[in-house]
Amino acid sequence: MKEFFEKISSYNIFNNLLSGILFVVIAKHITIYDFVQSDILLGLFLYYFIGLIIGRIGSLVIEWFLKKVKFIKYSKKEDFIVAQKQDKKIDILLENTNMYRTLCAMGLLLLLLKLYEFCSIKFQICDTVTHILLGVLICILFLFSHKKQTKHIVERVEYNKLKNK
Repeated sequence: MKEFFEKISSYNIFNNLLSGILFVVIAKHITIYDFVQSDILLGLFLYYFIGLIIGRIGSLVIEWFLKKVKFIKYSKKEDFIVAQKQDKKIDILLENTNMYRTLCAMGLLLLLLKLYEFCSIKFQICDTVTHILLGVLICILFLFSHKKQTKHIVERVEYNKLKNK
């Protein structure tokens, strides 16, 4: 278990565990939903998973929206890879921007959870429907996350192939 926690990077701690814990604490105070776990180990895994979901929503939804409305603009992948190797501070800056994006996604999800709470009470949505909907949404989220991650890998492989020619 100790080795597991040693392998978790600061990125994973701040973007997954911290956002998951914050989400659970805030959700308990603003909604009827209580995700707090009495078992600390189970809680850490659940909070990490919740944070992972929040991070993926930030990466897929928030980032897409910000690029679409031209609020942010990225460098070309090739330029980023070269700059990242030359300037190690880029990794720290990237970690910080991802944390901000994740916290933005957390705020959005808390608003959506509150809205869902209102709708589930008003329209008497049963737990079974909630669980099915949640399961389907999580599957879709991770399918698109897999697609995006694969695209990043392919782009890096192509860049390295061109560089080595």
